[in-house]
Amino acid sequence: MALAGTKTTSTALTQPAEEVLPGGKPPSKLSSFFQTLWNTAKPFGWQGLLLVGVLALLYASVVKLLVWQWYNDPDYSHGFIVPILSGFLIWQRREKLRVIERRPSPWGMVIVLFSLGLLFLGSLGAELSLTRLSLLGTICGLIVYFAGVRMLRAMAFPMAFLLFAIPIPVVVYNEIVFPLQFIASRFATRILELLNLFPVMREGNVLVLPGMHLEVVEACSGIRSLMSLLALAAGYGYLVERSIPVRCLLVVAMVPLAIVSNGTRVMITALMAHYMGPGAAEGFMHEFSGWVIFVVATILFLLLHTVITAVRKTLGWYDKDQGRPAPAAKVAQ
Repeated sequence: MALAGTKTTSTALTQPAEEVLPGGKPPSKLSSFFQTLWNTAKPFGWQGLLLVGVLALLYASVVKLLVWQWYNDPDYSHGFIVPILSGFLIWQRREKLRVIERRPSPWGMVIVLFSLGLLFLGSLGAELSLTRLSLLGTICGLIVYFAGVRMLRAMAFPMAFLLFAIPIPVVVYNEIVFPLQFIASRFATRILELLNLFPVMREGNVLVLPGMHLEVVEACSGIRSLMSLLALAAGYGYLVERSIPVRCLLVVAMVPLAIVSNGTRVMITALMAHYMGPGAAEGFMHEFSGWVIFVVATILFLLLHTVITAVRKTLGWYDKDQGRPAPAAKVAQ
């Protein structure tokens, strides 16, 4: 804009020139990453780095056992991906995190001390879940101590997402697995009865087929796919959907999707065992069917989100600007 009798001038917002190394080349992404990491850690001084180092030594055995379980327990093999995705979510928000005012709070040390108490109790009672939750609590406490509550609030979802990497306590696990076994066997029996291809009966979590018995064991309970699909739903909802109620709906809806998908897998396994022999219920075919059902559940989940979006658009509840970048700031002269 210009006043009468004056010349029109234009201004433009320019970004600072890119840093150039002595050799005349711009810094690589890797060197830029380490430079950013150093600039972030430098204000904390050697005391802060020493504190983080001591805590890292305290939790070394906890992390070692956790990684061992990820590697050896198929129910939690997705644990390797969770920290990577959580780190990516934090890195994606780095520009927003950079402008947050650092307000170190002594309450962070209170959280750290409480978490160390959980570590002591968990180590004393050989309760791995407490030690692993203690690790997450210590990380959150350090964030509050060095950067403040606002920083932790801005990183709330990536930090909460790490819970998917922590195995469920054995007591809770046993309470979940048996009902899932029962639901899967009951669902498969009901579908087979509707198809009426051959006689089938159910005794608890055992399907009685002509000439054989098919037991739905813990490995076929669906807990593995349920945990992986829940992590997928939470991460997908956070990245794609801006509406918090819809995010929650997607996560909740994944539970029946996972249960129905696993019941379908048991039904398909029963069909293969009947027509192809008992060997079809084990080995490669059994594992392959699990991957196929996982992919099908993911596709159904994406279709569900598409339907929800279409319904919201029809009812006028959909934000038209969702998914678009925020408009650039305008400067009036």
